[in-house]
Amino acid sequence: MLVTLIAAARGTSVLDARFGDDRPLDVAGWQALERAVPVLMPLAAAELRYCSPTLSSRQTGDALGLQPLAQLALRECDMGRWQGMTLREVAFREPGAVDAWFADPRSAPHGGEPLLAFVSRIGAWLDTRPLEGDGRIVAVTESSVIRAAMLYALKAPPQSFWRTEVHPLSVVSLSGCRGRWSLCLG
Repeated sequence: MLVTLIAAARGTSVLDARFGDDRPLDVAGWQALERAVPVLMPLAAAELRYCSPTLSSRQTGDALGLQPLAQLALRECDMGRWQGMTLREVAFREPGAVDAWFADPRSAPHGGEPLLAFVSRIGAWLDTRPLEGDGRIVAVTESSVIRAAMLYALKAPPQSFWRTEVHPLSVVSLSGCRGRWSLCLG
């Protein structure tokens, strides 16, 4: 099975990104998506097409002709009381809590979902895809979800999450099946 993950087009600038941001695509996001459509459009041939429930993921999927089915399991990490805030705002208000969150993947100082639980949730979604063999799946979601999927597939240490970047409209593919995933580049 081949699962191709597409990072949603930009909905906001990096400096204005907020935890749990659900804003529509901004002008730069639409422009980048317009340029990417010819390259990414062939992915619409996948047997199953999904997206996270965010507006930017749905808009990206629709623009690519995917007509994706929203999957609650593909949502970003639950950030509890930090929801809607920028990292800069949280670091100013709760610097010790931010340090603990970065240092311990089992912690959830925000009252939401720990990093390990988030990675496990994304891994469980991968492991329960219904196709076997040569089936193809495509999903549009946020970069954090793709980072979690890569960590799960590679069985990488949780701290690798903070050392991985996935830019808008990046494409990452994983091949394999339940618990045996490989990262496919190129």
